[in-house]
Amino acid sequence: MAKTMLIMPKMGESIAEATIIKWLKSEGETIEVDEAVLEIATDKVDSEVPSPIQGVLGKLLFQEGDVVEVGAEIAEIITESDEKSKEMETTDTKPLESIAENIEKEIDTLVQKQSEEPKPANKSDRFYSPLVLNIAKTEGISLEELENIQGSGKDGRVTKKDIIALVGRKNQNPTTEEKSSKETKANHSAAQNQVKYVDGKDEIIQMDRMRKLIAEHMVNSKKTSPHVTSFVEADVTNIVRWRNKVKKEFQEREGEKITFTPIFIEAVANAIKEFPLINASVDGDQIVRKGNINIGMAAALPSGNLIVPVIKNADQLNLLGLAKQVNDLANRARENQLKPEEIQGGTYTITNVGTFGNVMGTPIINQPQVAILALGAIQKKPAVIETPDGDFIGIRHKMYLSHSYDHRVVDGALGGQFVRKVADLLEAWDIHRSI
Repeated sequence: MAKTMLIMPKMGESIAEATIIKWLKSEGETIEVDEAVLEIATDKVDSEVPSPIQGVLGKLLFQEGDVVEVGAEIAEIITESDEKSKEMETTDTKPLESIAENIEKEIDTLVQKQSEEPKPANKSDRFYSPLVLNIAKTEGISLEELENIQGSGKDGRVTKKDIIALVGRKNQNPTTEEKSSKETKANHSAAQNQVKYVDGKDEIIQMDRMRKLIAEHMVNSKKTSPHVTSFVEADVTNIVRWRNKVKKEFQEREGEKITFTPIFIEAVANAIKEFPLINASVDGDQIVRKGNINIGMAAALPSGNLIVPVIKNADQLNLLGLAKQVNDLANRARENQLKPEEIQGGTYTITNVGTFGNVMGTPIINQPQVAILALGAIQKKPAVIETPDGDFIGIRHKMYLSHSYDHRVVDGALGGQFVRKVADLLEAWDIHRSI
C-alpha cells in the first residue's frame, strides 16, 4: 500500500488559508481521479477540492469548520503500489501478518514511552483547530481555560461556538484582573461600552465568512497603497449604436448576449500595451511589471458579496472570445461554480458601478495590483458636437471612467494618461465593425 497526501490548494493571490466547509467523502470510501473530496471556502470563492489520484480516503487531518493554511496536508489517500503490491498479493500472507504484529508492538512501545515522558506545561494532548486557537490568542484565552471547556464537537472537541460562548461569558462577568487589564485599554473598552440600542429596533447582523475576509482585504489595501483617483468622461455613442445594431444577430447566432463589458476589457487591454507600468505589482522596493495581461472583472453575487474572475491573456482574444469568456465567468460566478484558477493571476481589474445606476466611483485597488478602473452608468446628455460646418448641440451617450491607482508606483501623469487612452479607444469605436 502507498499513501499520497491531499494538499490544501492555493485559491488565489494573497490567499493564505481556507476554511473546510464540508467533507464530501468519509474515511474508508473509494474515490476516483478528479472526484470531489471536500468543499472549501475563502473570501473570494467556494470550491471543491478534487482527488489527484484514484484510491481510498484514509485519515482526515482536519475537521469541518477548521481553517487550514495553503499547502498543508489535509488528508491521506491510500493507493496500491503498482508492481510491488501485485507481487505481495501473490505471496504467502503469514510473513506479512508477522511483520504487521511486530510493527504494532513497536508502535505500542513508542506510545507507552511517550505517555510516560513529562509534558511541557504549555502543551496539551487535546486537539484544537487553528480557528479555535486563533480566537483564543486574539481574546486572551489561556491554555488552562481552554482545557476546562466542555467541547460540544465530536469526541468533546472544542468548536468555534464553544469558545465564542466562553468569550461572551468572560465579557459579561470579568474577573478583577481582567477589569484592571481593560482599564488600561480605555479607548478600546469605551468604544465597546458605547454601543446602544434604540427602542429595541436595532438589528445586529453577523458578518458571514466572505464579508469578514473582504473587509480585511479592503482595509489592508487602503493601508498598503496611497490611493489616487482620476476621472474622465467618454462619449460612447458609437458603441451604444453599434451594440443596438448587432445584439439581435449576435444572440441568434451565438445563443447569448453581447454586453458592453467585453468592449471595455478590449479597450483596457490595448491601453495597457501602451502604458505597461499600469500592469504591475509592488514587492518591497521593487516594481514587478507583468508580462501577461490578465483582466479581472468584479462580479456581484446573490449574497451581495463580490468576486473577481480573471480573463487570462485578454489582449490575445478577439471581441467574440472576450464576450464568450465574460458571459461564462459571470454566469458561473453567480452560481458559485468558479474554479480556483479562474480567480487567480489578475494583473488589472475593472468594476462596473454603472450596473447599480452610479455615474462614477472611487474603487479600492485589488492587491497586489496597482490600479483599478470603475465604469459608470451610460447616460444620454446634451453635448457640443464639432463639425467642419460649425458646432451644434446634440444628444450623446456619455459615461465616466474612474481610475484609482497606487501612487507609490503610478504618478498622476501616468494614471491620467492611461484612463484618457481608454476613453479615446472607446470614442474611436468603428460603428461598422463586424463580430
